[in-house]
Amino acid sequence: MTRPLILASGSAARAALLRQAGVRFDVEAAPVDEAAIKASLLAEGAPPRDVADVLAELKACRVASSRPEALVLGADQVLVCEGRMLDKPADLDDARSQLVFLRGKAHELLSAAVIFEDGAPIWRHVGRAQLVMRPFSDAFLDAYLADDPGILDCVGAYRLEASGSQLFSRVQGDYFSVLGLPLLEVLGLLRTRGVCVE
Repeated sequence: MTRPLILASGSAARAALLRQAGVRFDVEAAPVDEAAIKASLLAEGAPPRDVADVLAELKACRVASSRPEALVLGADQVLVCEGRMLDKPADLDDARSQLVFLRGKAHELLSAAVIFEDGAPIWRHVGRAQLVMRPFSDAFLDAYLADDPGILDCVGAYRLEASGSQLFSRVQGDYFSVLGLPLLEVLGLLRTRGVCVE
């Protein structure tokens, strides 16, 4: 019998990616104090890749501890620019500050995914993408911020699958990782567990 799949994330974008790929799953957002964990890891000198991986694992672990019969997928994403790690913007002023900081620069997105089975991690992957934000005008920025309220749910204050695509001059790497989940690699693992057809 195929195990149920649980997405241990409240991200609407991650859920949409899995749903659009035809995957059946339930959502149980894991209660994790991401800010405190990030601060602790950064104080220890952890690289951004490890921060994303640890957060993804903790989310999956929290849910897997009460659902050992399920496959549990945890995921997290970090954005790094010039050595600085950005979080989701707190409000539109913070979104503006982040976009002004990123304007005209290259940055990297790291999207980690960890899958638990029988209460233990069995698989992990970190997808990478490099993005170059174009030097857009202040007038464009004003219009952009007024247009898409969903940007407050996104690290870097943009959704590449929506009007955020106009912010960029170049994107290299895994498109799905930009959206928050290394989907092709996740689907590959799910096929080995019978969640998706081989």
